[in-house]
Amino acid sequence: MIGSARPTSPEAFAKAAWEDIAPYYEELAERPLEPGTIEAWLHAWSTLEELLTEAAARAMIAYTIDTRDTEKEADHLRFSSDILPKAEERSVALAKRLVDSGYGRPDLATTIQRFRTSIEIFREANVPLFAEVEQHCSTYQRITGSMTAEWEGEQRPLPQLLPFLKSPDRGVRERAWRASTAPYLAQREAMAGLFDKMYALRQQAARNAGFANFRDYIFPAKFRFDYTPDDCQRFHEAVERTVVPAVGRLLAYRRQRLGIDALRPWDLQVDPYRDQPIRPFRTADELVGKARRVFERVAPELGREFQAMIDHGLLDLESRKGKAPGGYCETLHFQGRPFIFMNAVGLVDDVNTLLHEAGHAFHAFASHPQPFIWQRHPGSEAAELASMSMELLAAPHLLAPTGYFTSEEGRSAALEHLEDILIALGHIASVDAFQHWIYTSGEGDRAEARDRAWLRIRSRFEQEIDWEGLEQQRIARWYRQLHVFLYPFYYIEYGIAQIGALQVWRNSLTDPVGAVTRYREALALGATRPLPDIYRAAGAELSFDTGLLSELVGLVEARIEALRKELPPERRR
Repeated sequence: MIGSARPTSPEAFAKAAWEDIAPYYEELAERPLEPGTIEAWLHAWSTLEELLTEAAARAMIAYTIDTRDTEKEADHLRFSSDILPKAEERSVALAKRLVDSGYGRPDLATTIQRFRTSIEIFREANVPLFAEVEQHCSTYQRITGSMTAEWEGEQRPLPQLLPFLKSPDRGVRERAWRASTAPYLAQREAMAGLFDKMYALRQQAARNAGFANFRDYIFPAKFRFDYTPDDCQRFHEAVERTVVPAVGRLLAYRRQRLGIDALRPWDLQVDPYRDQPIRPFRTADELVGKARRVFERVAPELGREFQAMIDHGLLDLESRKGKAPGGYCETLHFQGRPFIFMNAVGLVDDVNTLLHEAGHAFHAFASHPQPFIWQRHPGSEAAELASMSMELLAAPHLLAPTGYFTSEEGRSAALEHLEDILIALGHIASVDAFQHWIYTSGEGDRAEARDRAWLRIRSRFEQEIDWEGLEQQRIARWYRQLHVFLYPFYYIEYGIAQIGALQVWRNSLTDPVGAVTRYREALALGATRPLPDIYRAAGAELSFDTGLLSELVGLVEARIEALRKELPPERRR
């Protein structure tokens, strides 16, 4: 049993049960709340949240690093499905005490608005429902984390097949693509059944809170105060009008450059500008060392912050068996440092992923001086602005000797990045539109209907690719999208943030130092200001309009065209 004095380290909670933690919340609930004591009470509550969330984060990190370890899975589940849901219930009660006290100050306005919303939508009956959802999420991670494919006589984690998708040999690319897709086809029934359970629990939780469906519930639950589902529809339409035609032009150029009659899905990753794929690094140490020098050139303080992550072992970057897929940056709130997780295999994509996650890390560093935990973590729309802007702000510094690429490689890598931005906007729109359909159509509880809807929506935003004979593989793409399973409706943020990041990039083309300064000032705001204010601080506008997106797409296409003019003649494959 943990003693009554508040712990001084998250380690005290590492093996704790809820019964060990509850007394700390009870003490805060019973402590007198008066004008002269509120500040101290808030600091005590904030510190408790820091300790608990960091303990939970460490358990999650340990599990995603090794999904085969049953003890680590149990630790993660204890937090995600038992402790954290119960802690949220107690936190809502504490938030009600604060709101009822009438206390307020300008830098807490957004926090108190969030507290009011949490109080309004909280239902005790939903605590066990969301706990059960978390158990299913762990199952999804265990399924995907254990996926391997046979390649050259060896079972390999799926990320290790990615380099072969860039092979100049089209036959190799096709074999790698089919091999990496096959495990999802094999697990389709199990994953569909898992999603059925998640869907039912989420819809029930929404009804319990008085909402017609989970989509309508999630907007206040995610504190989306500054845009609506209708704005998301505007984003989808803007992408369809401006991005989809631009991507069509990109893919037509790719097809011509590759010298093929039709683009198949295994033709999308190969570099059409070079005979051999770029290998920007060979080891994780090389990836990390060059990244530090790049960040130092963007701003010296960023280089120092990244070095602190290296010094404290806060990076796990290489792909290996048993490791969960994907990448993330998790904030360890008590120590005020971030942790980066990814699955690097030596590709240009890995460099961009590290830049992206480092943007989140710099956000954590910048906002940590805010006095309370709730003031440090803005919504995902601001968090992704930090990460996507960093990809673009760091891009001019990626050339050797400081960075990863020769001059010729740098042009090719820049083209890949800019093309990926446009392609990703179409993907973001399709994933978000699909999730809206799932929870509002009345058919989201049927696996076959979901698959048909995915094909229909995907065809709206992804064109110019020949999927003949590959319908099941095209369906499998949404089963790979972990956000749909683990973090529902966490995807539109990438699109909103990309529009913001392109504006930050546009500013940097004429004033690079000023753009970085404004970027860092926006990060330091944490969650103390509304989303439009954070975007303005960074030099951007929060917008869903076709006009602005069209302007930004034109800027990207113009830069792509300028880079192409520096390329060698076409190469046939």
